Amino acid sequence: MVSDMGWEGAYRNGTPPWDIGRAQPAIVRIADEGLIAGNVIDVGCGTGENALHLASRGLAVVGLDGAPTAIARAQEKARLRRSSATFVVGDALALGTLGRTFDTAIDCGLFHTFSDADRVRFERSLHDTLRAGGRYVLLCFSELEPGDFGPRRVTHAEIRGTFENGWTVDSIVAEQFAARLPGGGANAWLVTLTRT
Repeated sequence: MVSDMGWEGAYRNGTPPWDIGRAQPAIVRIADEGLIAGNVIDVGCGTGENALHLASRGLAVVGLDGAPTAIARAQEKARLRRSSATFVVGDALALGTLGRTFDTAIDCGLFHTFSDADRVRFERSLHDTLRAGGRYVLLCFSELEPGDFGPRRVTHAEIRGTFENGWTVDSIVAEQFAARLPGGGANAWLVTLTRT
């Protein structure tokens, strides 16, 4: 996993390739299908485009990221767009420190950065933060992405293994992760899970 300073450095030194200046198309589509509802947390929100998009649809959204520079940019975007989205610096492995629960969590590009041990910690943190029946929407690099450039790839089995207790895996489908990369993106899994 990249350290918090690594993420912070990625934002301080320019625009990282995952910051595409708009919401991820997969998140827009899932929202269009009505699968993102209620109070939403965007874990690993970066500069906030997904959260801002969801807030523009009338959802109550909190964006959380470990990089203060990313959160400052997200807060400025929210101010300029007069968005109701709120953004906080925080630790996705300790979501309980927020002191609240959510109906939906979205994650575009965070899960695939975790070590095996941190995946377990993240799953517990997320489980404790989502209400029973809440939905988790995950977009992560898949093992179908060729080469070894970029983040660690995630397999179906790893997703199912991480979320085998306290969750129902509703779907795992092949998707494209939009990014400022040669070819415009990367192979990903779009996963929806329900907290039991």
